[in-house]
Amino acid sequence: MSWYPSLAGESCVSHNDAGFAFENIPCLYPNTLGKTYFAFEINYDPVSLRDKMSDNPWIPMVGIVLYAVGIIGGKKYFESRPAWNWRRSMAMWNLGLSVFSTIGFLRTFPQLMHNLLNYTLTENLCHDPESQYGSGATGFWVQMFCLSKFPELLDTFFIVIHKKPLIFLHWYHHISVLLYCWHAYTTKAPGGIFFSTMNYAVHAIMYFYYFLMAVKMKPKWFNSMWITVSQISQMVVGVAVTILGFILAPKFEKECALKSENNVAALVMYGSYLLLFLQFFVARYLSRPAKKSTKKQD
Repeated sequence: MSWYPSLAGESCVSHNDAGFAFENIPCLYPNTLGKTYFAFEINYDPVSLRDKMSDNPWIPMVGIVLYAVGIIGGKKYFESRPAWNWRRSMAMWNLGLSVFSTIGFLRTFPQLMHNLLNYTLTENLCHDPESQYGSGATGFWVQMFCLSKFPELLDTFFIVIHKKPLIFLHWYHHISVLLYCWHAYTTKAPGGIFFSTMNYAVHAIMYFYYFLMAVKMKPKWFNSMWITVSQISQMVVGVAVTILGFILAPKFEKECALKSENNVAALVMYGSYLLLFLQFFVARYLSRPAKKSTKKQD
């Protein structure tokens, strides 16, 4: 349980409140990454909040119930009322999420690369994340990633008040990712660093695109199709990581921290996302031109 890498020597080894040994990424690279971190990140200990999350699995359930009630009630309210114009607030909201996601990516990506370059894929998918990436500076941003799925539910608020179409993919994604992230984090899923880093990267671009759309400053070359492509790529990698988990876990010499129930949930989630995003891509970017060409021929 006290596994930790030994590349930087014991000078970089710390222990979190649960007694797990870990190396803090700023200490591993003091002359580069280390200079960019704040003290609160380096000294952050996620154990107390993580334990509270583990002891209260009802919180995400209440969150999605309130989310569903808000959608149903909001759509009912606006049936006979004009849409609100909160374009400026929506722009600032999207910009804020883009900045947050960019910082999150810049904090988790170095840890992911460090792990991939120095440890086998089996070790990355089996070692306890509390020692590998779930503590210290990276641990803070992984924890914030999971908790950010609550405020991200407000994306739907702007759709409802502006009376825009609310597709199944949108609300299904918000509900399922919230439930999965909470479960994966509290059960310490080793693959979390892959998922959080990818999601941070895609969201950084996606929300910035939404911001530019809201303020009507989107350049012509910034095609929304590439955002969908990045989302599909994320789902492909997600499916691949979960499948590799099933293959590599039995080969691990020690007890693998990967739990089958969480990995099954990840496969179902990413697999369904992949199908839905592919369907969305075909309907939005491939079907419409075909229809136009058909009309011209008629």
